[in-house]
Amino acid sequence: MTLPGDIVLAAVAHAADAVVIVDGTGTICYWNDGAARILGYRADELLGSTLDAIIPDRLRQRHNEAFRAAIVRGSTRYGTADLLAVPARHADGRTISIEFSVVLLEADDGSVGHVAAILRDVTGRRAREQELRRRIETLEGRLRAH
Repeated sequence: MTLPGDIVLAAVAHAADAVVIVDGTGTICYWNDGAARILGYRADELLGSTLDAIIPDRLRQRHNEAFRAAIVRGSTRYGTADLLAVPARHADGRTISIEFSVVLLEADDGSVGHVAAILRDVTGRRAREQELRRRIETLEGRLRAH
């Protein structure tokens, strides 16, 4: 059974995860409710601009180079099942940890027409993992000292 397009679009629009779509030049074409909640920007604030607003300054050049290379190649070095973990900049200026997957969407001529990213905020989980690692290191240090 195939769902009508309006049902699929409504599901994507209101998903808890962020769904962001950019065109082949990196211009934001779609920004769902999840993206607004996770990253703090309303769609009308970012539609028509680039992802620079959410990419930390120190990573921006590397991101832009990798993006352009993927568009030219027509593929990414990541598989469709790969989940990437990177920092992102929230609208309030703080850094959050996100995990995301990327899908290259073909244009009619076979080139990459758009890139879709589905992302989620994993800041809390990452903080808990770091705290557990710190505790383990402390305990291991105590064991070695005895």
